[in-house]
Amino acid sequence: MLEQVFAQEVLQEAWDIIRTQFPLAIWETVYVTILSTAFAIVLGLPLGVILVVGEKGGVRPLPAGLMRTLNVIVNLLRSVPFLILMVLVFPLTRLLVGTVVGTVASIVPLVIAAFPFIARLAEGSLREVNPNTIEMAQSLGASPFQIIIRVMLPESVPSLISNATIAITTILGYSAMSGIIGGGGLGKIAMNYGYYRYKYLIMVAAVVLLILLVQLFQTLGTRFAVKSDKRLKNK
Repeated sequence: MLEQVFAQEVLQEAWDIIRTQFPLAIWETVYVTILSTAFAIVLGLPLGVILVVGEKGGVRPLPAGLMRTLNVIVNLLRSVPFLILMVLVFPLTRLLVGTVVGTVASIVPLVIAAFPFIARLAEGSLREVNPNTIEMAQSLGASPFQIIIRVMLPESVPSLISNATIAITTILGYSAMSGIIGGGGLGKIAMNYGYYRYKYLIMVAAVVLLILLVQLFQTLGTRFAVKSDKRLKNK
């Protein structure tokens, strides 16, 4: 078995595929991951803020019915497995991008799967803000909007960056899964060559590259989070 896997012609074929197919696949994976994360943050961060400030006792309480509805929607979207979600949003994906397969098409389900996750992460980050800091801002006459923009978000930046790192690595894993239904990137390479054609070296190479990308994003995210932490700067 190992002799067949590491035969000269098999290794040469694997190298040719890696050399010709992997550069574009890596770019597609990084492109989809970063773009999907950006869109998910645009949707998820404001939702996370609302979940904190709109609750009873928050800086800007909202109707209880609305808050319950938002929490149910977030929980429902988070509970649907990603592969099932991709199929469920086919009509929306086709409406927005004109197709349900390919690199661009995979962005739609990735954003829908990720933004509730990011909303919960943002909610957790904002809840870590010292209540005394918020009460001090309120006593100085700051409006709810000013408290959010000038107190809550700045104070939670390190935690938000750390959670954004978790989100981007999660989305990276989702992007690989999208290869099962025609998404691009390393997931597509792993499925088309490694799984369907039994070229296991290609699958291993794709997995290794995904691991390296996760390590890269995690290292950069951790570094940014540490640099943005004012508590560390003051030591």
